[in-house]
Amino acid sequence: MKKVNVLGVDGGGTKTEAVLMDENCQILGSGKGGPSNYQSLGIEVAKNSIQTAITEAVINSKSHQPIAGICLGLAGVGRPEDVPVVEDFLKEIIASIPLKWVLWPESIVICSDSAIALVGGIGDAVGIAVMAGTGSQVFGQNRHGLTKRVGGWGYLLGDEGSGYNIAIQGLQAALKAYDGRESPTILTTDLQTSLGLTSIDGLIEVVYRRGWGATEIAALAPIVSAVADKGDQVAKKIINSAVEELSIATKVVISALFQPHETFEVVTIGSVWKSMINFQGKFEDSIIAIAPGAKIIWPRHQPAYGAGILALKAIDHIVNFEVSVM
Repeated sequence: MKKVNVLGVDGGGTKTEAVLMDENCQILGSGKGGPSNYQSLGIEVAKNSIQTAITEAVINSKSHQPIAGICLGLAGVGRPEDVPVVEDFLKEIIASIPLKWVLWPESIVICSDSAIALVGGIGDAVGIAVMAGTGSQVFGQNRHGLTKRVGGWGYLLGDEGSGYNIAIQGLQAALKAYDGRESPTILTTDLQTSLGLTSIDGLIEVVYRRGWGATEIAALAPIVSAVADKGDQVAKKIINSAVEELSIATKVVISALFQPHETFEVVTIGSVWKSMINFQGKFEDSIIAIAPGAKIIWPRHQPAYGAGILALKAIDHIVNFEVSVM
């Protein structure tokens, strides 16, 4: 078995993570950089973040093996026209980092962050990844290589079931109850207390004057879940709606990719799954009811690890070894 190293890069809207892996899928080093969604931040910012993460991963590894493959799974890279853009600034990154690069065109993989989340979460390219953090998206691939994506349209156009969507509905419900337009809810008092406000109308200053964006608002989602757990009907409706939206999106992907008798795994990824009370359990009940062959799991590996696996698979036929996920 030939000794090779590869790089896996997970580039998102808030941070970039890189791992250096050997031919046995062992992580030798890891590094972090800033955000790298070139669509929203520009090419220079994305390039610098990726370069920082890669450099740190290599330095931390103390490995001197040449880099034979690289996979970049990036937010904002979902269309064919995105690939040459990333290829161009990747060439600049490679030229600026003094490493021994032994790359072929086929050993450079550029894909969406959804693809590496699936491979990292399951350890294989077959299955479904249901991502619910600040935003939301469902991505799947079947045994024939067919893929299907649902959602991922951003907080202004979609992201149903996301942390932002849950939190904004909670804030709106609290304000409507305060006005007397809708049923009373303890969301009003609990949000007020959590934010240290003397009155709920202080949200104006917090959200608008402080310039809160989707990330800051999404961080309030666990409060909605906690209020729902207290039995508040308004909050429970918001949480149940979020579960239903993610279930609907997942069922669309299942029907597009898998037969009723097939078995496959569905990995739940993101802060919503970790911070919401019994959120995954409710989702699992909904999915198993229509797809008994589905198995709901927590992520086995991080997305950057999934990118490393895809890089290894890309060079499989070149260096003649077989990738086996640990």
